[in-house]
Amino acid sequence: MPNLGAKALMGAVLTAVCMGAPVMAQPSSLPCSQAQLVVPWPAGGDTDVVFKAYVDSINKTGSNPSLELVYVSGQGGIKGTTQVKDAKPDGCMLLATHRYIITSELMGNSKFTHEALQPVAQVSFTPSIVGASTKAPFSNLSEMLAMAKKGPESVTVGVVLGSTSHFMFSLIEDAAKVKFRFVDYEGTVARTAGLLKDEVMLSDVNVLTAQKEIKAGAINGLAISTAERETVTPQIPTLKEQGLDIVYGLPRGVMAPLGTPAATVKFWDEAFAKAAKDPAVIAALQGAGSMVRYLDAAAYGEFLDQDYAEHKRLAQKN
Repeated sequence: MPNLGAKALMGAVLTAVCMGAPVMAQPSSLPCSQAQLVVPWPAGGDTDVVFKAYVDSINKTGSNPSLELVYVSGQGGIKGTTQVKDAKPDGCMLLATHRYIITSELMGNSKFTHEALQPVAQVSFTPSIVGASTKAPFSNLSEMLAMAKKGPESVTVGVVLGSTSHFMFSLIEDAAKVKFRFVDYEGTVARTAGLLKDEVMLSDVNVLTAQKEIKAGAINGLAISTAERETVTPQIPTLKEQGLDIVYGLPRGVMAPLGTPAATVKFWDEAFAKAAKDPAVIAALQGAGSMVRYLDAAAYGEFLDQDYAEHKRLAQKN
């Protein structure tokens, strides 16, 4: 099921629209005046930008407790994640997370997955774009797939093995019945540089990078992984309109230690839901090449279960 969590996402969005802006719930007991939202990556990255916008919005409403960003990087996000997993489940420490919590376990880099924490809310979605070197022997998705079908592993793809960039192209392999040759890079910066230097034919790029490099004539955008074309890159067709039923990207969300009281989960869930409607948050995320995609705690948990099952299937095939 390539359209990962689409039903859960649509249901939650419709519910949020119908109900309107939520009133912040009062937790049963939070023994802190300032809670911590742990970002398991260095400051300055896309995850930092997304959650800084949310934290600023939540704090300006006078939230009690307020929320503070704390950076605990290392081990591909697992160091900070472990700190939250092992924290007291009192609502005073939360985790800013994304798909690494699933892919790390599947690739053997972590001993736990999303089930070791309590979902609070999904807050954003960053779409993926199939970027191609301008020197690649194809100019569109159809030509690329024809080449891949004619010669298995003839198309080279820059990825970080085990990351979303890897699974994105595994989904395309699965849907189109082709086989790529993956070239492993150490991180997004190196992977993008490899594409720009024509070391590989394809790689996953974000919206802002695609917008900049396509305008400069440095890469071609073959497809975007959203359900509909994006307004900032309207010239890039979706995978779906080109015959591949794939919606994929990087969903980011908030989790808490297992055992966190339901009233406390609801408090933070509704705090993030209210911030998701803040025009400043919407603008900040759009400026970072992302978009607000809110799911409440229950729907986010359902999405994570579906997402894990699909990634596990792909991991077993590869």
